[in-house]
Order: sequence, then structure tokens, then C-alpha cells
Amino acid sequence: MHVDPITGLGNWQAREIAFGLGLEDEQIKNCIKFMKSLYKLFIELDCSIVEINPLVVDTANEIIALDAKMNFDSSALFRHPDVEKLRDTKEEEPLETRANEVGLNYIKLDGEIGCMVNGAGLAMATMDIIKLHGGEPANFLDVGGGASSKQVAEGFRVILSDPEVKAIFVNIFGGIMRCDFIAEGIIEAANEIDMNVPLIVRLAGTNVELGKKMLSESGLDLIAAEDMDDGAKKAIEAIGGKA
Repeated sequence: MHVDPITGLGNWQAREIAFGLGLEDEQIKNCIKFMKSLYKLFIELDCSIVEINPLVVDTANEIIALDAKMNFDSSALFRHPDVEKLRDTKEEEPLETRANEVGLNYIKLDGEIGCMVNGAGLAMATMDIIKLHGGEPANFLDVGGGASSKQVAEGFRVILSDPEVKAIFVNIFGGIMRCDFIAEGIIEAANEIDMNVPLIVRLAGTNVELGKKMLSESGLDLIAAEDMDDGAKKAIEAIGGKA
């Protein structure tokens, strides 16, 4: 059911839900109240999902949520310090928590090729093309459009903290994020940590020539890729696979 965010959930819509659930008489009235309260909660707490399962009717015809799952928009948590206090990072993936603390969007996966990309769409495409050629991505890591070289360096530390990673594919299209910033982050990371896996780098966009120059003069042992497809193939080959 579509709900207009301007007008909110109407009584008629809540009534339609009640009819769809097969409720009757007093149950319908209580269901309308429940559904409108549920929608209000969803909006006011900036939820991304509110899932009720099971929803039951008791002997007094009251509508009760016996169990629920709620997710919150992380970008809106600054408006809800009471919700933020409930967060238990011990229940989260440690690498995801570590990346989140420095402003990086990281999700751990089960593959062997670590990915560092700028932009969620490009990150998804990078993982897709790795799988297309027979590889498996080890993570989703979006450094975003405004990451500093220090954030990039920390991104490498996070990726290399995953013992399953056997190669890293850096795929950057420099629009807002400049290629020389990425190059600086790669160099900084290599000087501070043991880059003990093959590193495949594809740079394109803003300051790409400067970025490539910085990398070529750094003395780092890396594999340059011409484009995304070439990079994915070289990453798979670097771990002994066939693209």
C-alpha cells in the first residue's frame, strides 16, 4: 500500500488493512489505531524498516505486536541520541564498526578480493564485474566523494585486517574524489602497513595523471589496470584464478 508522505496514513487506508486481515467490529477500530501509531513511529524515529511478526488479536480484541524488528536510518541518528545509546557494537561485525568510526561505508563479504571504490553505484558494479569473471568480492567499501588520504589509508588497514583477502582492487573514478588523494592514501598505507597482497589499481577522472605519476614514482609494487574490466581480470589472475 502506498502512503503519501505529505498526508500520511489515512483512516481509510488503515481500515483497508484491517479488512485485508479479516478483522471485524471492535478489532477494526483497534487496528486503525495500531496502524496509525505504527506509521507515526516509523516516521518520527526515521526508521528504514519496521517489521511486525507476529501480529495478534487477544481475547479483548486488542491488536498486539508479539515481536518486531526495527532498523534506523544511520544518517538520521544524530536526531535520536536515545536510540543511538541502545547501539551495541559488540553485536556488529568489528571491521564494519572500525570503518564506520572513520566515516567509511564498509560491509564484509565472504570473498577473496578486497575492493576500495568511491561511490556506492561504482562499488556495486565493481563487485558485479568481479563475480562476472569468476571471482568473489571480500567486501563493499565506499570511500565516498570527500574522503581524506588518511581515511583511504585506514580503508586499506580495514581491508587487510580480513584474513580472507588475497588481493585488493582499487577502482576509483575521480569526480569529487581526486585521484591524487587516492594515490596519497595508497602510498601512506603502504609506508605504514605491510601491503602483503597484490594491489591492482585503476584510476580515472580528476587529476588522474598526477595520481598515476605519484604511484609510479612511489616504488610500490602494484598492478596498473586500464579500466574496470581489466582491473577485475587482473585481480582474479593475481590470486591464481582464471578470468
